[in-house]
Amino acid sequence: MNGPKYLLDTNIILYILGGNETLANHLHQKGLYASFVSEIELLSFGRLTAREEKSIKEFLLQFRIIDIDQSIKQEAISLRKAYSLKLPDCIIAATAITLQLTLITADKQYRQIENLPLELVEF
Repeated sequence: MNGPKYLLDTNIILYILGGNETLANHLHQKGLYASFVSEIELLSFGRLTAREEKSIKEFLLQFRIIDIDQSIKQEAISLRKAYSLKLPDCIIAATAITLQLTLITADKQYRQIENLPLELVEF
């Protein structure tokens, strides 16, 4: 797919799943990626019904899910050493940096990372 490619943070996926049509329309027909971290976070909520889990899995089919590799791992280590971020956030940021994807998030803490392509969504 040509055009912009976006890595969606878990919070953005949750907003879309929650019915945020403005955000969904903004991302329609874009190259969408998600980290395996987001997939785990979404599917590990404690009180998911079987129907909700199925719905999340079906929704995630429209994304290319990125697993960790050596280059993402090394970037995550560097970010963890340089910034006071949680490891899952470092992995997500490292994925965006390594694959040159724009991270879309509502989490302002990512602004501190200098070379991170970022689109901050505010509600």
